[in-house]
Amino acid sequence: MFTYCTDPAALDGLTWLSCYLTTGKHMAFYWSFLTVMALMLVTAPSAMVLGFGGAMAARSHIAPLRWIGKIYTAMVRGIPDIAFFLFVPIAMDQGFEYLRHKVKCPDWDQPIRQGSDFVVCAQAKLPLSSSPQWVHESYGFFLAVLAFAIVFGAFAANVLSGAMQAVPRGQLETAEAYGMSRRQTFWRIMVPQMWVYALPGLSNLWMILIKATPLLFLLGVPDIVYWAKELGGSKTSAYAYPHPDWRLYYFLGLLVFYLSLTKLSEVILARLTTRLTLGQATVAGEAQRKARA
Repeated sequence: MFTYCTDPAALDGLTWLSCYLTTGKHMAFYWSFLTVMALMLVTAPSAMVLGFGGAMAARSHIAPLRWIGKIYTAMVRGIPDIAFFLFVPIAMDQGFEYLRHKVKCPDWDQPIRQGSDFVVCAQAKLPLSSSPQWVHESYGFFLAVLAFAIVFGAFAANVLSGAMQAVPRGQLETAEAYGMSRRQTFWRIMVPQMWVYALPGLSNLWMILIKATPLLFLLGVPDIVYWAKELGGSKTSAYAYPHPDWRLYYFLGLLVFYLSLTKLSEVILARLTTRLTLGQATVAGEAQRKARA
């Protein structure tokens, strides 16, 4: 980045450190922090949508929908996360390429499965080999978000289903007595009140999601843990910026980052809990009423 960094052998002290911390790999390391934050910000609402849909399906009076909702939550929650994270990107990637292959290469006469290889025509590859690097990275990030959303959506579905059951039955009966339909009771009475019961479980899921972000490396997305290991490893004279094993310092920086993110999350979730419990007939709501009295 700096003009005086052209000859690493002539550098020393802070000038050497400034050149070392502004290399291309370090820029990728800094960018990976934004990648992790983007993953969480995209995965959280996606998982909530899947979770809400799964919870509604599990409570449906239509048997097939109820079976789908219950199978989804039971199957995903019963499989180790790491196995599902490895399975979903591969399965979805091959599924997308298979559909594109059928459309773009109808005259293909060779088997798609050739031993352990999955072979499709060049036009069906995702992304295309001629695509720029950012397209390949974006596609890998999309598959990672999809895997995270499916896994955490199943856990969110279980939390939301329990929260729906925790809404006092008297509230629903009162709504029915006033002539509300089943749909009106669900959207106007149950849904607004269930969040206060769901928030503790959803808060735990958010914390688990934060801790699960290092699994990005397994999905082919270079994350902050990957770069910390890559940059902190012992360097030799074959590298432009040789240094001893600095992994301790890099991972210490990651420790500070994750602890700061967790603390910020706790503060925001605590304020959200206070806002949601205001006026509610819960333990936290009673505590607020007594504090104001």
